[in-house]
Amino acid sequence: MELPSTKPYLLRAIWEWCVDNGFTPYISVQVDGRTRVPREFIRDGQIVLNIGPDASNKLEIGNDFIEFQARFGGVARQLSVPVGQVTAIYARENGAGMAFEIEGAATAAEGEAAEDVLEQSGDEPPEPPRPEGGRPKLQRIK
Repeated sequence: MELPSTKPYLLRAIWEWCVDNGFTPYISVQVDGRTRVPREFIRDGQIVLNIGPDASNKLEIGNDFIEFQARFGGVARQLSVPVGQVTAIYARENGAGMAFEIEGAATAAEGEAAEDVLEQSGDEPPEPPRPEGGRPKLQRIK
């Protein structure tokens, strides 16, 4: 019997740590066909989302999906992000958080299908802190 993933539990724990300490939790997501987010804010196949209590409504970090409502340009939208597609969760203020590998790499056809639907606009969402290696910076949480 395969053990369930620890990822959703870690996401919930770091989200709670951020909120308890007055930080703003952000997630970085690798967009695929199952990811329901505003396409105009996707950059290079990724999107960064504020999941703090002031920016999200009805947030549910489940074992399979993160679902919530958020406003984009004053318009409320329902978002759904597969937990397996989350690449990082971190505090905006100091970059403390955790990075993750993508679970079950997408096939080439799925990747091409996701690329076909990506749109880009001039507004840039905040980026997670990144060292020279290109991965989000990890800091130990005490």
